[in-house]
Amino acid sequence: MFNSKFGSIPKFYVRAPGRVNIIGEHIDYCGYSVLPMAVEQDMLIAVEPVKTQTLQLANTNPLYPDFSTSSNNIQIDKTKPLWHNYFLCGFKGIQEHFGLSNLTGMNCLVDGNIPPSSGLSSSSALVCCAGLVTLTVLGMNLSKVELAEICAKSERYIGTEGGGMDQSISFLAEEGTAKLIEFSPLRATDVKLPSEAVFVIANSCVEMNKAATSHFNIRVMECRLAAKLLAKYRGLQWGKVLRLEEVQTKLGVSLEEMLWITEDALHPEPYSPEEVCRCLGISLQELRTQILSPNTQDVPIFKLYQRAKHVYSEAARVLQFKKICEEAPDDTVQLLGELMNQSHASCRDMYECSCPELDQLVDICRKFGAEGSRLTGAGWGGCTVSLVPADKLTSFLANVHQAYYQRSDRNLTFEKQSLFATKPGGGALVFLEA
Repeated sequence: MFNSKFGSIPKFYVRAPGRVNIIGEHIDYCGYSVLPMAVEQDMLIAVEPVKTQTLQLANTNPLYPDFSTSSNNIQIDKTKPLWHNYFLCGFKGIQEHFGLSNLTGMNCLVDGNIPPSSGLSSSSALVCCAGLVTLTVLGMNLSKVELAEICAKSERYIGTEGGGMDQSISFLAEEGTAKLIEFSPLRATDVKLPSEAVFVIANSCVEMNKAATSHFNIRVMECRLAAKLLAKYRGLQWGKVLRLEEVQTKLGVSLEEMLWITEDALHPEPYSPEEVCRCLGISLQELRTQILSPNTQDVPIFKLYQRAKHVYSEAARVLQFKKICEEAPDDTVQLLGELMNQSHASCRDMYECSCPELDQLVDICRKFGAEGSRLTGAGWGGCTVSLVPADKLTSFLANVHQAYYQRSDRNLTFEKQSLFATKPGGGALVFLEA
């Protein structure tokens, strides 16, 4: 197909995997560790550097139209999260990191088997893939950690205020192990998962595009505001505080104590922008221009108590999950499953990032043998991840398939991509054709 598009053959290929976040939802951008693993599904780009300064992008999927632009005039339209803009994010991130102009052009054919808008990070995998493609074409080197940090920053060109988990696991993943990903500084620690159980991904078939909706960015701002109010309540200099983790660090207290402080400092009723301003002693103009992001300036209410409670309790669950994996007691699978179930309840009730289909799918998965099941990814659609004892896997897959996919008009063209067991896969890499 490359030949029919460009009349030539590719010089090299780059792959970057999608990921499933086992536990630790919506806390990376608050500064807390998360526990993802790379899945076997990935994005793949075939590349041919060219002498002109034209960047030509094609996709094996006919739903995604071809795109061409000058490599020295990269424009990313935040109002339209089109597929090629994710490639441009990775390209521009590397270009800006090295301060380069007059970049060589390239022909790229993109292929991928990560279901789009499913919460398995297809968009971040494309950003990472593009970053690695650009680096390779330039003949330059960066560490995996540096690449992950550049790609995390550059995805914000499209308007998503993410935290860096997706890009980190895409580069730092290793086959056979999940990773505890910590931020500031970025590092990854192996977490050995129990061998007697498998993780199964099930797609709700409800698509959710983070960049196309404000749900995601509103949550980021609610967490930012909660951090500022908590900091002010405890007499800290709240002006520079952006993340909930900073409040805990500055106070030098445990996550459990942060939950108590949240109870004292914040009320469960939603806050109006005016009340936030009164609490912080600032004007509405200052709130809008100095704290909120452009696409959250007109939000009428903020649920600060609920978001902070979710973040601090979820951060504690991640550490507990890792500890159980390390200690490996006899009831490891049950204990891990219980943490996943608690995580889903918190995402549903406190963070409000689930949807009826996800809740139904989680219930079905638990009914047919999952020890734990929860939404994974941003939510509002996308996938669930379930921890299933290995000896129940065959019956589990058959029963969930029948109960969720066959009893509805859900898109069965995605059937193979809708329900599958997965093992921790490897990270992004460059390869030449054998």
